[in-house]
Amino acid sequence: MRALDLDPIELLTPAEMGCADSLTIQSGTPGYSLMLRAGKNVAAAASDMLRANEGGRIAIYCGPGNNGGDGYVAGRLLREQGFEVAIGALGDPLALRGDAAQAFSDWGGTVVAAETLYPPAYDLIIDALFGAGLSRPLDGAALAIVQRINGSGAPVLAVDVPSGLDGANGAIGSQCVQARETVTFFRLKPGHVLMPGRRACGNVRLTQIGIEDEVLREIAPKAFLNAPALWRDSFPWPNEAGHKYERGHLVVASGPAIRTGAARLAARAGLRVGAGLVTLASPPEALAVNAAHLTAIMLRSAEGPAQWRELLADRRFSAVVIGPAFGVGEATAEIVETILASAGKDRERPFGLVLDADALTSFQSQSDRLGNIIRNSGAQVALTPHEGEFSRLFSHKDKEVDELGQGGASSSTSTSQIQTQPSDFPCKIDRARAAAGATGAFVVLKGPDTVVASPDGRAGIARNAPPTLATAGSGDVLAGLIGGLLAQGMEGFEACACAVWLHGEAANLFGPGLIAEDLPEILPQALANLALR
Repeated sequence: MRALDLDPIELLTPAEMGCADSLTIQSGTPGYSLMLRAGKNVAAAASDMLRANEGGRIAIYCGPGNNGGDGYVAGRLLREQGFEVAIGALGDPLALRGDAAQAFSDWGGTVVAAETLYPPAYDLIIDALFGAGLSRPLDGAALAIVQRINGSGAPVLAVDVPSGLDGANGAIGSQCVQARETVTFFRLKPGHVLMPGRRACGNVRLTQIGIEDEVLREIAPKAFLNAPALWRDSFPWPNEAGHKYERGHLVVASGPAIRTGAARLAARAGLRVGAGLVTLASPPEALAVNAAHLTAIMLRSAEGPAQWRELLADRRFSAVVIGPAFGVGEATAEIVETILASAGKDRERPFGLVLDADALTSFQSQSDRLGNIIRNSGAQVALTPHEGEFSRLFSHKDKEVDELGQGGASSSTSTSQIQTQPSDFPCKIDRARAAAGATGAFVVLKGPDTVVASPDGRAGIARNAPPTLATAGSGDVLAGLIGGLLAQGMEGFEACACAVWLHGEAANLFGPGLIAEDLPEILPQALANLALR
């Protein structure tokens, strides 16, 4: 099991983390005790970094709030361990209040103006300027200090988040510290895993400071790290007494003769992830091409709404994937409408539909139309756009935020703002949530930090996707994985999140040289590893 999977899955916004602190203090733990533990954890991480590099000189940049207080505590402890510590304060440390003022007093040593420190003279920089709650761009002296730190080449340990990074969404304003490591507390924040924040954080060390897990019941977070703990209990493992017909029947829509490979990738992925049967629905002109490549996957002829309606009259079909290299246009949109119209008719399990690639682009600027047919169908529908497809789908401007549906805006987004479409939200997690709320679908907004969002506001963020997944056909495989899990009856949010994680896990197992065809073939190893967790 990789260390990444050992972290708790709840992600707390800075506001939710503030609530966790407050609840802990209200229960009888002094705030300064939390700060002392945080500073101790920072000192431990700094000591590890310094000993690895055989260094001993530390510069700590302390800001005007509690983040700076953590820095003063760490500085005192590191000095007691024999390290040479210099502290530079941003602003007047005598103006500090509360726990931060106590930490400064306990430091008891010399403090200079942060602007006067010379970062290249030190073996380690500790960035304790600003915490995760900073949402405005850095300017003035703070910006100049961050630029000097980044230009020094010295290794940086950030406290909570690198200064200049918004912990709620991973956004960077004017600039932020580029850290080699980051120490944070109790739970990760969305900014630790969303790009570009994840890159700025370096290796993130999650530590505990005495906050009990019970506070999560009151906070009720809705953002999660996409790891097996999020969906493992729902995974449809084969039943000893089961048979293939109980494991669902997936249909994948093929494009024309010269564009058939994408659908076959999706179909093979759906079969590998456990669907009992998979059928490729092919236009007549492509039947021979597909037949030459298929063995365990069945083949049927289907072209146009009427033939799709006839195909789906067989109620044993439990899910459809449409879009990979299928073709863009109104004809595709009409087939999607036909599929959804067939979704709720006398089926043994909830019907699943994955709309990918061309199926999404066929509804360009028609997200209202798509949302209406999804909501009226009763189907579990997954939309799997990359950023370009997302922008095209939600490109018209006729809605306000408070019309986007339950869960359409996160706690960091005011419903009084006149945002017109999900694509207008600057934060990726907010965009995905707004799209899910607007359409009633599960939204898989792809990228190195793929976000899966549910109409009820839940969101999972992936961090296990290697850069090798940026290869032709990779998204087709992901669509097939989702379709295969939906076909087996896995709930929509869990199916999407599981598929995204397996997609990344398979790519990591294969390593360099990955092409899309490799992903279904390495998937059995990923599933075997999952079974052992």
